[in-house]
Amino acid sequence: MTDPLRELLPLLEIRWSRVARAVALGSLTLVCAIGLAAAAAWLVARASQMPPVLVLSVATVGVRAFGTGRAFFRYLERLASHDVALRGMAALRANLYERIARGGADVVALRRGDLLARVGSDVDDVGDVVVRAMIPAAVAVVAGLGSVLLVGVFLPAAGLVLLACLLLTGVVSPWLASRASASVELRGAAARGEVAARTLELLEDGQQLRVGGLLADRRAGLRAAEARLAAATDDGARVAGVSAGIEAGAQTLAVLGCLLLGVPAALAGDLAATELAVVVLTPLAVFEVTAALPAAAVQLRRSRAAARRLLELLSPADGASAPAPEARPVRHGTSGHLVLTGVGAGWGGPAGATVVSGVDLDMNPGSVVALAGASGVGKTTLLLTAAGLLAPTAGEVDGHGLFVAEDGHVFGTTVLENLRVARADVDEAEARDALAAVGLGDWLDGLPDDLATVLGTGGSDVSGGERRRLLVARALLAPHRVLLVDEPAEHLDARTADALVETLATIARTTGRSVVLASHRLAPLGTADEVLLLGHHDASAAGAPAHVLARGTHADLLRDVPDYRWAAGQELAPA
Repeated sequence: MTDPLRELLPLLEIRWSRVARAVALGSLTLVCAIGLAAAAAWLVARASQMPPVLVLSVATVGVRAFGTGRAFFRYLERLASHDVALRGMAALRANLYERIARGGADVVALRRGDLLARVGSDVDDVGDVVVRAMIPAAVAVVAGLGSVLLVGVFLPAAGLVLLACLLLTGVVSPWLASRASASVELRGAAARGEVAARTLELLEDGQQLRVGGLLADRRAGLRAAEARLAAATDDGARVAGVSAGIEAGAQTLAVLGCLLLGVPAALAGDLAATELAVVVLTPLAVFEVTAALPAAAVQLRRSRAAARRLLELLSPADGASAPAPEARPVRHGTSGHLVLTGVGAGWGGPAGATVVSGVDLDMNPGSVVALAGASGVGKTTLLLTAAGLLAPTAGEVDGHGLFVAEDGHVFGTTVLENLRVARADVDEAEARDALAAVGLGDWLDGLPDDLATVLGTGGSDVSGGERRRLLVARALLAPHRVLLVDEPAEHLDARTADALVETLATIARTTGRSVVLASHRLAPLGTADEVLLLGHHDASAAGAPAHVLARGTHADLLRDVPDYRWAAGQELAPA
């Protein structure tokens, strides 16, 4: 089985020369710490013999140098290691965004909070593997071997004792910590994702949940998720406590072992009193080498779990950890063309549940097709499948387009920069034309800084209708030749909604673009070349996929389909 962390590591674009520099600086830090302990031990022991002061001068300077060097090299090591980690996180995020944009079909099925947790904390956890696992492990090997050699020079047997105790804390303790944290890290990652998803849901949809009577249930779910996260954190603390206990025990054994071996050697004249002090007291500093290794092992486990969650966002071609179920083909045809042949749409890929089945559609440049049907029938799911964001459960999609979501994001930046999300080279004239086309010309004129006006994050300072038209304007500026627009009339009054749909149709026909739009409102669909009415043949068939009940022009469906005619009539009835 492929290691997900190893598979994702190239996306961090790590320069190993930077890692080597961080390891060298970390090793120098520990060398200074061990040298400080050894020099201080020798100085104390030699000073007790009352020698001339000049005999102690070199050791005194050495203690000062090692003490200063320890802090100095520690600072440089932090700079170097965090430089590696932060560069890696930035590269990983950029590569992840690029690959998701290029073909991350699995992203659509995620809750937004879970997606936020993955591209946020999970990316950080993968980046932390360098500064919290790889570098500490390399430093421990270098400094540990050096300290064993130092003690071994004075007393070989003491060097072997120190080596055994270092192996206990450097190998056994991290291994136990890693095994104990296996389930803890998996549960913690899942709990963090759930907490983020539920929190975002409450922040964004709190009012709707309150109206629907679901707020208390969602808050209870958030509290339960937080309790699971706290439980996982507590379990992780117990693992850390056990590791700390092993380290303290090994350090004690090392000091006692060196003492028991060093005293007889000193009495026999094989070891000077000052050398005995060095042999006995140096292990007190040496175990700083292995102190970070249990945490490094836990971090490695945490980073591996995070890497697995990130790889789930990517298609197999981008480096997924395991082959995804074989997907039905989605081919990219020529510009302006979109062909659906017997397409089934649903969530979960070819093995998932089908929401809509048996859809055939042949779009040519300049054509306009509308999807109609009851709420929840699968119009949005079909658009996502046509856009390539969801793999079809059956049939074939030939072509590609831009999916214009009903709840697309408005960024906390200027109006112009929000429009440039669609195309980076949009100029001010193009932006004004697009806004005017969707009926936002007067709105733009009323803004304090025109196109330079900064909008609130998430469109918090624009109305629902303004937000919807801003998103459509952004889509019109995109280079895509096929637009798949979900509910363009949402949050708009009837007159404005009908005008917006007519604008989309007019632009499609004059520019050679193709437009597929899903709409609850039927009145403006007379401008479409064809309307597909989605629904169920048998209203009692709960859970069965929807089909195309009827298709034709708006006038044809008004004439031939009683349910369609009745629904259209309700829109004209007085409130």
